[in-house]
Amino acid sequence: MRIELTPRTSVSPVARALAPVAAFITSFLIAGFVIWLMGRSPIDAFDVYVLQPLSDPWSLQELLVKATPLALIAIGLSYCFRASLWNIGAEGQYVMGAIFGSWLALKTHGTDAGTWVLPLMLILGVIGGALYGLIPAFLKTRFGVNEILTSLMLVYVAQLTLDYLARGPWRDPKGFNFPQSVTFDTAATVPPILEAGRVHYGFVFALIAVAVTAVVLGRTLFGYRLKLTGDAPRAARFAGFSSKATVMAVFAISGGLAGLAGITEVSGQIGQIQPSISPGYGFTAITVAFLGRLNPIGILVAALVVALTFIGGESAQIMLKLPLDLTQAFQGILLLCVLAADALVSNRIRLVARGGGK
Repeated sequence: MRIELTPRTSVSPVARALAPVAAFITSFLIAGFVIWLMGRSPIDAFDVYVLQPLSDPWSLQELLVKATPLALIAIGLSYCFRASLWNIGAEGQYVMGAIFGSWLALKTHGTDAGTWVLPLMLILGVIGGALYGLIPAFLKTRFGVNEILTSLMLVYVAQLTLDYLARGPWRDPKGFNFPQSVTFDTAATVPPILEAGRVHYGFVFALIAVAVTAVVLGRTLFGYRLKLTGDAPRAARFAGFSSKATVMAVFAISGGLAGLAGITEVSGQIGQIQPSISPGYGFTAITVAFLGRLNPIGILVAALVVALTFIGGESAQIMLKLPLDLTQAFQGILLLCVLAADALVSNRIRLVARGGGK
């Protein structure tokens, strides 16, 4: 006997909508079991991971701060994934956007530059991420190279470039030999929305990206083009849509939004260049995109949910002595559960005899 999945003739909209919820609950049950095996109380872990962050005003602000890059990157990835193109290198595009934008911040440091610096930094961040995203797109359209491999390998190139800059040319000469740049000037810093708060205008950028993407994907020819390219590539070609142009466009958009996330994180939260500027936002955003079902509103909600695991993981490390790697493991379990839930909603399980009969 073997197990086969056969497509369902029709899928209930309710079942499709509840699939991410079921995946999230299942992943929490699995994580709770793992925590129990580690000798900790799953109830205490749920309290630290979920209830305490949601009841603390500072944690709620931090929730929005961490959801900002996740939402921006995942929105960009949704363009690629809808067209069945696999940009796994958003982490590298995030880093490269931070590098491009930070170059201007360091170039104008101490010069009393005006308010033009920050907008130009953001534009350079978008350009840097987009150009870096176009590398795997070009290699795919020109030489047929698999975009999964190239985009993933370019992540390490970007991270090592950042490490070199932080330890070498951009290192603060007065920083006691620490691998970090000078602190950005006020003119090169994304300001907080509220004067005494931590949430900066990067969250507003994320909301704008969600709104624009909802319109583009749902009400424009370009959105239809992506859906048709992903669902029926041959039909897209017959309709006159260039597959090469589609690849270049979605990778540029995806990379640009990842680059915007990178420069807003560096200039809004960190305030300087250092060897590590991300806890893995680019990879985690893949989970966010699929948890949100590639829907802009769903992605925003998923970004908030996954951001909660980051905050809860930091608290659990201190209060329950749980390793921070457990948070990354939980995010991986969550992605697997989401994919499994989608597969079970869209397909029926059949037991088939080895000879071919049921």
